[in-house]
Formats: sequence, structure tokens, C-alpha cells
Amino acid sequence: MYTAPTARHWLAAAAPKAAPVIATSTVLALARIWNANGAEHSAGNAWLMGVLSAAAAAAGAVSSLGYSSDPIITGTAFGASGALALAGVAAYSDGWSLPLLLWAIATVIAYALAHRHWRVDRRETAAYERRLTEKREDHAHIERIEAMRGQTQITVAREQHAYAASLAAAITARASLPDFDATALAQAGLPELPSACMTED
Repeated sequence: MYTAPTARHWLAAAAPKAAPVIATSTVLALARIWNANGAEHSAGNAWLMGVLSAAAAAAGAVSSLGYSSDPIITGTAFGASGALALAGVAAYSDGWSLPLLLWAIATVIAYALAHRHWRVDRRETAAYERRLTEKREDHAHIERIEAMRGQTQITVAREQHAYAASLAAAITARASLPDFDATALAQAGLPELPSACMTED
């Protein structure tokens, strides 16, 4: 028997919604820790993060233009490029203004991309639940029809049994009447009784 799925805990439902801001905040925090440990105004570190960010962006562009492109790989590459760029700028800058501005922009972009994914996921989930409901209704309809058919067959069989019992009782009662003559009935045009029933004359 089908049972309705239990509701998810509110933390499990809210975790995907908080993932973009948690990711960008983690990158910002790590970059500022790196800034405090010698990355501030370090041209070498800035060049390193710039090259890594450009390489990740190039990988995303190649993945998106290829014949066997994978949206997950493409999105991961572009996401890594943005994270590396944010980390490089936040680690190189000496103040909080530019890192916070880039963090806010990155968070908005992450939520915009995530919202598109969530919308597609909701649409697919709704379509799946609709198909599941239709199949369940079809199966329930077939089960109801089969139950009605079985009940009808049982009722018909009972009626046939009762009719056969009544007919046998009538034949037995007619054969046991005094002065019963099956030959006279046959000559009068009445149906002849079966030989098995004519045990007495």
C-alpha cells in the first residue's frame, strides 16, 4: 500500500538555499586569512590566482563549446574561476570594501544560477509526481474494475447455483407426485424429464 512521504526537516530543506552564500563566504574568509598571512600586495600571489582563474574560465569555455559538453563540468569550471578571482582580489587588497563588493556580486550571481537550477528541478519533480499520480489513479481504476468484475462473477455464480438447486428440487418434487406419467407428458408436448430424475413411476 502506498504511503505518503514524510516531510523533510527544515534544516534539510534550507541547506540547499544557504549553499551559495556559505560557499562565497568561505572563499572570502579564507582569502582574508591568506591576506593576513602575507598575501597582501603580493604580486606573485595575485598573478598565481589570476592565472588559475583564467585557466578555469578557459576550461569552462572549452567544455561549453565541445560536442560532448557537460553542464556540470562547465558550471564547476566557471564557478572555480569566479572563486579563484574573488580569492585573489580579497587576498591582495588591504581593505574590506573591494572584497565585500566582490563577495556580494559573487553571491548574487551564485543565487541567480542556483535559482535557475532549482526551478528546473522543481519542474522535473512536479512532472514526476504528476506522472506518478496518474499511474496510481490508473492502477486504482483498473483495480476497481477488476473488483467489480469479480463481484459480478461471484453473484452470477451464486444465482446460477440457486437456480440449479431450485430446478433440481422442482424436478424431484414433480417426479415424486402420484400418478406421474412421463410418457403422457411427452405425448402432450411437454419436455421429457431426464432419465436420471425418473427414479419413480
